[in-house]
Amino acid sequence: MTQPVLSLRPIALAVLLLAPLQPARAQAFEDPAAIDREVAAFTGVPIGAPGGAAREVDRRLRLVACPDPLALSWRGDAHASVLVECPAGWHIYVATMPAGTRQSAAAAVIERGQAVTVAVTGEGFSVSQPAEALEPGAVGAWIRVRTQAKADPVQAMVVRPGVVEVPVE
Repeated sequence: MTQPVLSLRPIALAVLLLAPLQPARAQAFEDPAAIDREVAAFTGVPIGAPGGAAREVDRRLRLVACPDPLALSWRGDAHASVLVECPAGWHIYVATMPAGTRQSAAAAVIERGQAVTVAVTGEGFSVSQPAEALEPGAVGAWIRVRTQAKADPVQAMVVRPGVVEVPVE
């Protein structure tokens, strides 16, 4: 007895052959809102309040879902940010608002659209370049800046009028 011959168009055949692979390619990501809740619980302060996260974790992040509980710790003696680590391999820093700081328009030393110098600093080095402030900020506040017209914004801490800093470990 002969086996029946399956006659399918190439596209239909490809769909049938690849269909079982679809669930394997789907990948779960860590929920940024869950990271926000973890940071708020760690700091004991809600987002935007002095001592807590300066703003929500960027919703565009696609971090692989962590199979273990996240590990949180303060970064630096001044508690400038919270280190959020997944033991399986990734980590991020969440900027915090310095305790005792209230960000207001009157206290802002950098205005939205202002030309600023952004310095990337670490132990024994400092590299700087011009940038544009995308929001106002007081000394100690974390704001978004852009170094080029089509570049993604980065978070930087306001150091003094016209100067922001991105510290690197």
